[in-house]
Amino acid sequence: MSGLKPFLVEIGTEELPPKALRTLMEAFGERLAAALDDARLEHGEVDVFASPRRLAVRVGELAARQADCKSEQKGPPVNIAFDDKGNATPAALAFAKKCGVDIAELDRRETDKGAWLVHESIEQGQPASALLPGLVNDALQALPIPRRMRWGAHEVEFVRPVHWVVMLHGNDIVDGEVLGIAAGRESRGHRFHCADPIAIASPDSYLAALENDGHVIADFFRRRTMVRDGVEAAAKAAGGQAVGGKALYDEVAALVEWPVPIVGSFDESFLELPREAVTSTLTGHQRYFPVADDNGVLLARFVTVANLESKDPDKVRDGNERVIRPRLADAAFFWNSDRQRSLDSRQETLREIVYQRGLGSLFDKSQRVATIAKALATALDHEDSLLLRAARLAKCDLVTGMVGEFPDLQGTMGRYYAASDGEPEEVSAAIGEQYLPRFAGDTLPASAAGQMLAVADKLDTLAGVFSIGKKPSGNRDPFGLRRAALGIVRILVECGLDVDLKAMLAVAVSAQPKSKSDPEQLVADLYAFIGDRLRRYFLDRDAGLSVETFTAVQVREPVSLLDFDRRLAAVQTFARLEQAESLAAANKRIANILRKAGDPPDLKVRKKLLQEDAEKNLFDALGHVREKIQPLLDVKNYAAVLNELAALREPVDLFFDDVMVMADDDSVRNNRLALLGELQGLFLNVADISRLSIR
Repeated sequence: MSGLKPFLVEIGTEELPPKALRTLMEAFGERLAAALDDARLEHGEVDVFASPRRLAVRVGELAARQADCKSEQKGPPVNIAFDDKGNATPAALAFAKKCGVDIAELDRRETDKGAWLVHESIEQGQPASALLPGLVNDALQALPIPRRMRWGAHEVEFVRPVHWVVMLHGNDIVDGEVLGIAAGRESRGHRFHCADPIAIASPDSYLAALENDGHVIADFFRRRTMVRDGVEAAAKAAGGQAVGGKALYDEVAALVEWPVPIVGSFDESFLELPREAVTSTLTGHQRYFPVADDNGVLLARFVTVANLESKDPDKVRDGNERVIRPRLADAAFFWNSDRQRSLDSRQETLREIVYQRGLGSLFDKSQRVATIAKALATALDHEDSLLLRAARLAKCDLVTGMVGEFPDLQGTMGRYYAASDGEPEEVSAAIGEQYLPRFAGDTLPASAAGQMLAVADKLDTLAGVFSIGKKPSGNRDPFGLRRAALGIVRILVECGLDVDLKAMLAVAVSAQPKSKSDPEQLVADLYAFIGDRLRRYFLDRDAGLSVETFTAVQVREPVSLLDFDRRLAAVQTFARLEQAESLAAANKRIANILRKAGDPPDLKVRKKLLQEDAEKNLFDALGHVREKIQPLLDVKNYAAVLNELAALREPVDLFFDDVMVMADDDSVRNNRLALLGELQGLFLNVADISRLSIR
């Protein structure tokens, strides 16, 4: 592969938003790789780098110019291009002029529909140096940036002001502008450790030059590993282990270019606060890593990651300790002052807080959630007094000082305050679990009351927002409705709550303030919306599940998601049986026959009209199987039902071999259609197996 040289582009900016850095980095690489492919520029592997002040992409090998492209233009048919004397017509002359050639240079192409004039040409590839500035600009414009900004007198917009651009192909600078900045080879190092520009000799020397000369670890993933390893080692030296998790490692790696872990401490009296109040203060506000002992008990220690190598690390430690002290003191103040009033006394305050325009106050939402929770408790035969108490107190911590200062502690502080008020454990636990699961992979409520309260709260949110016409569109979901729907799915399925989802949606819809929407249509829309999340949930959960299997169950619209799960498992088991392929094909054939016959309703099989032995045998087999599967259907043992139905393979095959369904005699034809309808109905008790593709 001659002419291939490594390529580097680095966009130097002011500090980028840390929570978005990794996404921006990966998207930049993906968009640029796609742009190179579209531009017919041969290239090798694409690597991405990022730090708080830069986004960079390095392409291992990139062609010096585009590959030539052969193109063919199709003109008029030959019989139209030339008259009877062989002279070119205006149509041929116009085509030749369009192609920029003489008539004699046009070729003829024979096809099934006759001969046509064509013109073949070779589009010469352009130099990569002429294309790269535009490709990089296009890739940057396509990044997922919710809000762009301008700076200075520039008309250009980006997530943060841009101060330098490095763009090299091999050892050569690629001339051009990116985001209004002329490209060069000079990068910038650490804001404090490196004052002078750093000349990047070649793409392959990029990482080493920044690290050795600029005190910058530009490789995001290496830097994250350094943060994680350094924090864990520092926590171990402090007598414990770091608390924080993957997301905090990502965020801290996006905040520093030269990570240096430092252990700090705080007054042990703050450990009397609820654990979550301490960890939220440390992680949420300061991005510090709390330290806990081997039993998970917090220590009065934390690990912070400095963005420089200080000559006097004790001063850095003292500065971080001074910063965290007033934050913890605020938390202690709120903890003590909030407990001067009970959660119950705050219910009236909820009337003053608007939940959402058109949906009343937080007090109104609490009442609706209680109504839905009561319906769930009734359906699940659960005593509801404590659940209703939890529902009415669930939002009261939103008007406490602690949650006002630390919003991520909503629900959590409600649990602590309820316990402090002497509320029963079931009440406080449910309040603490009402928002679970908060994100993909999060834990689910452990208590029965917590599960019902969480589902009720999410059902109310979905029904309320849909009722005011603000359901998600495209990628926009400001109310987190997709997350709420997935939470409902996970709780109902994984916690084994066997309830009629449509009935619960109807309760939630009826509890909303008056809406212009038709209630039945709202329930249908909500069921379909949750169904979309359900599909993704099951397909993600089980790599062996096919879309056809899911659809076979979904078209039956089971009212219970737990029942949906049972049916899926049964159909998957059935699909592995020897008889499955034949019976699925037979059901497809039956569905087509009935559809072509107009899906005649209310047909009944009349035994005296059965003529052929094959249809009599099928009739007897259906009666025998029906008796066996009814008790199994009563206990929802769908796997056993389909196993019994598999025994119908032979009589079904014989029926289609020996019997003409669409007989000339109307009564015989309708009788046979009724027989097929009964056969189809037995399978539809579980799923529409005609949807299966079994090989």
